[in-house]
Amino acid sequence: MRRLLRPPLRALLAVAAMVATGHALASSCAWPDWEHFKQNTLSADGRVIDASTPQQVTVSEGQAYALFFALVANDRATFDRVLNWTQNNLAQGDLTQHLPAWQWGRQEAKDSNKGTAPTWGVLDSNPASDADLWIAYTLIEAGRLWHERSYTALGTVLARNIAARETAVLPGLGRTVLPGPVGFHPQDDVWRLNPSYVPLQVMRQLAHALPQQTEWKAVLDSSTKLVTDTAPHGFSPDWVIYRRDKGFGPDEQSKAESAYNAIRVYLWAGMLAADAPARASVLEKFAPLADFVAAHGFPPERVDTQTGTAGSNEGNGGFSAAVAPYLAALGRRDLAQAQVQRSRTLAAQTAPGYYSQVLMLFGLGHLDGLYRFDADGAVVPAWTSTCPALH
Repeated sequence: MRRLLRPPLRALLAVAAMVATGHALASSCAWPDWEHFKQNTLSADGRVIDASTPQQVTVSEGQAYALFFALVANDRATFDRVLNWTQNNLAQGDLTQHLPAWQWGRQEAKDSNKGTAPTWGVLDSNPASDADLWIAYTLIEAGRLWHERSYTALGTVLARNIAARETAVLPGLGRTVLPGPVGFHPQDDVWRLNPSYVPLQVMRQLAHALPQQTEWKAVLDSSTKLVTDTAPHGFSPDWVIYRRDKGFGPDEQSKAESAYNAIRVYLWAGMLAADAPARASVLEKFAPLADFVAAHGFPPERVDTQTGTAGSNEGNGGFSAAVAPYLAALGRRDLAQAQVQRSRTLAAQTAPGYYSQVLMLFGLGHLDGLYRFDADGAVVPAWTSTCPALH
């Protein structure tokens, strides 16, 4: 009899110890959109697949977002699969030594006449800093929330490598995130930057969580300027040029458009905590976007940021999901709810692609109360307190 009682007693003592030390396992909250994403876009071994591309590509940004969603969902098994696939396939097996390659997918056979089967591997090895920042941030947050030191250590080392390889000190701006290690400093006095790569909550939490890496405080300051000082008519550009002694200016290569990159700027802005520094000025900066949505019922797909003139095409359902938190943050909840409904309606009519899905997971998940960010930029998933009642 004594032998039969030992395992349950051990289990009870272990649970008691976890509770006493804050290690108790929390339950997951229902998140149908995440389950759908896993079933339709995420492979069994942890690869986010963009099925709309001929090469069935995976980009490091998609892997980063999947890590974040898995943390929000308290889905550690999926988190580990995504992390392992990313490390093994994009980072040569070691994220402490290599920033992940940007793009992986099917490589066409060199001689199709011989019937050689295509191989799979890295298509573009240049890292993308937006993905790298989200991966580092999510690892650090996973270490904190799941009490796992190995995640914290890996995120800390990755952040150090990002600072070393994907930032530069720009005259008059300070240390700034570059979109990647190669290709964004075309002339001695010119840099090409991307405002959507620097979510202010992510940058703030890196500065807060890594005080020993002093670069991140400077990067937070430059990121705030990159977001707020590059939208002369209230629409953020996909890409922007920074010139020594001249500051920010339009990027001719992207025609100074606000489109598929910049839609994330409004998303990140709308998810800032109510007491986050600079929130009021960020929200105010993009008020013309809210006015456009109020007048037309949808966000524009493309805008000329130098004139504020929108094109004729409507943004897709992912765009609506991305702007909904911003509209809610402005207090325009009727507009926000209309965009949520538009996003859901369009998704029901035509299955959204990879990018629209991640915009929906971010935007609708936030509005549904599945997670939020605090003033320091730390993520607060609902499973750490009370799960919301989903509509």
